[in-house]
Parts: sequence; structure tokens; C-alpha cells
Amino acid sequence: MEYIHYPVMLEEAVEGLAIKKDGIYCDCTLGGAGHTRQILKRLSARGRLVSIDRDFEAIENAKSIDDDRLTLIKENFVNIDTILSDCGIDGVDGIFMDLGVSSYQLDNANRGFSYRYDAPLDMRMDGSAPLTAYEVVNGYDINELMRILFEYGEERYARRISESIIRRREKEPIKTTLQLVDIIASAVPAKSRNAGGSPAKRTFQAIRIEVNGELDAIGQTIEKGVSLLNTGGRIVVISFHSLEDRIVKTVFNRLVSPCTCPRDFPVCVCNKKPSLRLITRKAMVPAEKELAENSRSHSAKLRVAEKI
Repeated sequence: MEYIHYPVMLEEAVEGLAIKKDGIYCDCTLGGAGHTRQILKRLSARGRLVSIDRDFEAIENAKSIDDDRLTLIKENFVNIDTILSDCGIDGVDGIFMDLGVSSYQLDNANRGFSYRYDAPLDMRMDGSAPLTAYEVVNGYDINELMRILFEYGEERYARRISESIIRRREKEPIKTTLQLVDIIASAVPAKSRNAGGSPAKRTFQAIRIEVNGELDAIGQTIEKGVSLLNTGGRIVVISFHSLEDRIVKTVFNRLVSPCTCPRDFPVCVCNKKPSLRLITRKAMVPAEKELAENSRSHSAKLRVAEKI
């Protein structure tokens, strides 16, 4: 399958980076290389770009880009500090993060990310990682299943779905995505099955986040990344659901206003200084044209901050 990806908010993201032509940049989420290619177009011969992805197939696809300014790294972006250090880089002028699952991963039935295609329960962004969706679905107890469905999927029927999963797997292992979809559909009340899309959407999101440890890595990566930004450097993050955006907003705000002194103190005594200023006070959303052309952009939110 050809690695095709539709980069969301492409122009807005690249504009947000305010690229310096001789600068050094890091694309933490290579994916289909759409943002990587646009960053390279704005760099001079002296510029440099490090692009990271956990997905072996994303790295292999991007090897077709014949450009000495580009360094491809198969790694988890949470290790951005060691990645850049190993590249001999101690400061960057911009960092980009496009969170969530790529179009290629969703559309490649064999990866098990989608509730639309039948496939083995996998959902790993890194195919060499030990935890798969199969282990979560067939191995987690009911309390663990309920927790991830409620916390990561914001699923109102977390208990009913978890109970149905437990009952089914007691008879035989749940092996495929469509088996899981059927279990979820049978657990959700009829009146809610077609409200807001597939009833499996939130459960699949929750399991994917658990398998890949997605939320834990976001805050750590932003904090590490900001510490590596040169003064005036920008960090741009695109999120696709409220849990991701909440983390991005919270970390940005903490780095903008790090003071921990009580509100009634007349002056700051903790001496914690801001490291960021917000470029976007409110999250940007896709333009109407993009929303009409790319359904996967509908939940996207983009935030930009600058190192001070």
C-alpha cells in the first residue's frame, strides 16, 4: 500500500513555525512527510531538519526524499532530547507535532486502527512494541478496561462495553477489529448507536491511546522540546481530540505562567520565569475549504508558542 497522508492545516502549521531559512527544525511526527516537505521548501542549503516517527513504514516512505538537509529517525518523539543530542544538535529554531494516528495507518487495514476494516487487533504505531490491542482487549480486567474507555475514550457506556468484552472473551479470544465492533454495537443502546458516527469510535480511540502510550508522551515531549528551543524559536502542535488539546493547552500555560506563589502575594518569590509566550491565544481550527475537502481535519486544533 502506498504511504499517502493528508497533512492537516499544512499552511497554518508551517506559517506558525515562522521558519528561518538557515534554521534547524524538528518534525516530531513525520507521517506521510507532508509537513516535512513544506519545511524543507523554506530552508536554505544551510538549514537542517530532523524528522521522527515510530512507524518503520513512515521512515521507509520518506527515504524517497533525496535531501542532505533531512535526517530521518525511527524513534518515539518523547526521546526528542536524546535524539537531537545524538544528531549533534543542542538547540533548534522550531518544533512541530501532529498528534494522533496518520491517514495511512487508518486506511491500511492490516494495522488494525480502523473500525471500518476487518484486521487483527494490533493498533501499534511501532510494530516492534510489545503491547497490542489484542492484549488489551483479551488481557485487561474489567476495571482496567472501564478506566481506559472512560478516561481515554470519554465513553459514556464504558461499563456496558467492558462487560460485553469480558463475556465474549470468556467463550473465545477476540481476535479481529470487526469482532470488537460487533461487541461494542451490541452493548450500546439502540438510540445511541448511530449518534455521532460509529459506536466503536471512542472505544477504538481509547485502546489505541493505551497501546501507544500517547497521552503520557505529549506533555513530556513539549517540555523537553521547549528546553531545546532557541530564543525566538516556535513550537506548533496539532491535536485531534479534547484529551490531547487539554494537555497541550495546560503545558503551554504552565510554561507561560510558571509562578507558584499564592495569588495574594504582592511579588513573586518562587523566581520561576516564563519560558514561552503564546502566539495563538485560542486554538486555531481548519478553514472551511479544508473542512469540506478533508473530513479528518474536523476535530483538529492548532496551537503555537514562542520561546522567550
